[in-house]
Amino acid sequence: MEFHLYLPQMRMAMPDIVERARNAEGAGFAGIAMMDHLAPPGAVDTPMFEAMTTAAWIAAKTERLTVGHLVLCDTFRHPVMLAKEAVTLDHASEGRFELGIGWGSVPAEFARYGIGDTTARVRVDRLAETLAVLRALWSGESVSYRGEHFALTEAAALPVPTRPIPITIGGTGPRTLKLVAEYADWWNVQVDKIGQLDELRDRVGTARVSVQQMVTVIPPNATAAEREKITATANRRFSGLLAKGGLATGTPAELTEHFGALAARGVERVYAWFTDFAKPDTLTAFTGVIEDLR
Repeated sequence: MEFHLYLPQMRMAMPDIVERARNAEGAGFAGIAMMDHLAPPGAVDTPMFEAMTTAAWIAAKTERLTVGHLVLCDTFRHPVMLAKEAVTLDHASEGRFELGIGWGSVPAEFARYGIGDTTARVRVDRLAETLAVLRALWSGESVSYRGEHFALTEAAALPVPTRPIPITIGGTGPRTLKLVAEYADWWNVQVDKIGQLDELRDRVGTARVSVQQMVTVIPPNATAAEREKITATANRRFSGLLAKGGLATGTPAELTEHFGALAARGVERVYAWFTDFAKPDTLTAFTGVIEDLR
């Protein structure tokens, strides 16, 4: 099992984001992932940096971390531009960029900014075309394509990637699972859907399994009162997100047991979202979990 730090690029200055990325690299994390929204969901007045530019800056400031997103919203970018951006990041990072992509989790965002269609069918159809265009363009060949959403005529996008760029797609709906099977290297399963893993696994082809997990680390020497206080703070900060069962709370030893159980079910990657915003001491303490499950 490998761990990636999930770090929404909001409420922090860019130097703070870079510091956390470097701390994660030093703690043994394999990668880092940002979110992709035009404004933070549920906090639209909060400052937030753009996703691809942030990824490029983090890649420039780190040496080993895989850099990506959970996930980019397909509607925000034309696939030709996305193909060029991804290959540029792939070359700039010497093969450390991964493409996480989905068809959008906040339809109200599309209406607010006047971008795209809020209809689920239209969005998933568009994503299917984007994935087809990306695969064709990354081949280095001249591409002619006619779809409902995109049309290319003898188009090329050079250079080609330094390696096949890994693709992550999340979700458990029937249309999404078909796209995972056809295009994805990683299938990200919502943690509240992990109970469906066994029944859905044969529908995603060879894609490997990841989950996003919100994490609260309790210091090993914490008293009962300290543990209660840390847990209460996490619940207060993320009450709107915890209803889906996405919080894992415990000491490093307890978290090792928790994630070990997921590993036993076939989960090979965890996107860890720390409820204290990835403080240095937290990432250092989590090193034990990473080393035990590597």
